[in-house]
Amino acid sequence: MVQDRHIDVWNGCLKVFENILEPQQFNTWFRPIRPVSLQDAELTVEVPSEYFREYIEEYFLDVINKVIKRELGADAKLNYMVRPVSVQPPMTYPGAHGKVPVNKTISVPTYSPAANPGPFVYPGTQRVQVNSQLNPVYCFANLVKGECNKMGITAGESISLAPGRTAFNPLFLFGGPGLGKTHIAQAIGIGIKEKFPDLVVLYVSANKFKTQYMDAVVKNRLTDFLAFYMQMDVLIVDDIQELATPGTQNAFFHVFNHLHQNSKQLIFTSDRPPVELHDFEERLLSRLKWGLSVELQQPDYATRLAMLKARAFREGVKLSEDVLVFMATRIRSNFRELEGALISLIANATLAHKEATVELAERITGKIVGEKSEEMTVDRVKGIVCEYFNISQDVLLSKSRKRQIVQARQIAMYMTRQHINCSLSTIGAELGGKDHATVLHACTTVSDLMSTDRTFRQYVSDIEKMLSSGR
Repeated sequence: MVQDRHIDVWNGCLKVFENILEPQQFNTWFRPIRPVSLQDAELTVEVPSEYFREYIEEYFLDVINKVIKRELGADAKLNYMVRPVSVQPPMTYPGAHGKVPVNKTISVPTYSPAANPGPFVYPGTQRVQVNSQLNPVYCFANLVKGECNKMGITAGESISLAPGRTAFNPLFLFGGPGLGKTHIAQAIGIGIKEKFPDLVVLYVSANKFKTQYMDAVVKNRLTDFLAFYMQMDVLIVDDIQELATPGTQNAFFHVFNHLHQNSKQLIFTSDRPPVELHDFEERLLSRLKWGLSVELQQPDYATRLAMLKARAFREGVKLSEDVLVFMATRIRSNFRELEGALISLIANATLAHKEATVELAERITGKIVGEKSEEMTVDRVKGIVCEYFNISQDVLLSKSRKRQIVQARQIAMYMTRQHINCSLSTIGAELGGKDHATVLHACTTVSDLMSTDRTFRQYVSDIEKMLSSGR
């Protein structure tokens, strides 16, 4: 029967587990598991305790993934429902669903530190196991796509399908702290390793690269240092702005040239755009601008809310819509603050054995964003937009078709939709008596112009900051 399919699927998995595991392992860790539901290719099972869940995730993850995918296909996912020994309702936890594949061992030429290599100096070789330094949590599946990061994620997904063979080489991701630069960069590396296990992928911070360079110079091993990095198939350098010393930049310049000329993929992140890297040599700066530069913006309301829901699910906690909406409205600066507030809320509620309420969320977020900012209203959005463009509200709400007035009106509609939880019809009524289709068109137009027009993107960014600052 269809309603019992989850039982049939799990029984099929148990038969395989029983054949490949030791009897004691199978009886202890798999017999107690009970199937709960099956939605598409997503199977939910009940386990006796949180410790039980953590144990099977740590020691049986690979075999579980293989068996589940064998039964349900490549898109199969497993969720765990943990029922505490109390009157509390059960909580559902997503499975880990994979680890980052290990890099293959590579041969790196090594030279005697006594002399610089010349045409008659033959290098030795050293077998090296390269730790990718990738965190499996930072995968594409855990990214929430929104207008703020859509271009970066889309470009990253394209790169993961054909590393080194797209126009996005190098990929330069920039933006303020906590906007997801590291997550996207690592997700690309993880995606490449999943599709091309034989490629050698390395994630490294610019500060660590600089430290390794200085150590190589002191030990007279600079040639070995360069030879190692030139063996990479994919090199991800985080916080590239920290490569501010001439010697480090010179070494990195040669690594960059070698990898790029050999169609190896390069990915960089920075807290500022290439044009603002003032301490960089011009020859290196021009190469950083070679491929695609993508700015990550502050997340809009819809993306913040979606991120909170996704992270709460990953933490195995079900929060009320009111709590999630409050947090998404209150914290607007970046994903990192939003996640920090969510984890603090969960921890406080769990340790105090209390429900996660809006009142508790207000106390938690107050410690992160400070005093409560001015309430976000349509009137406030209109006022900020009018102040920025130096126009009156009568002009903003008029039927004028002047380009600046139309853009100001469209930005006001876009900002209202992002920051205030109200319908398109309500927004239209508040902003000149427009219908919902006009508001939707305005929001789409603003999103498109932000991707293609730097000046317009600056307008939106400036107004966003004014709204966030409580002016």
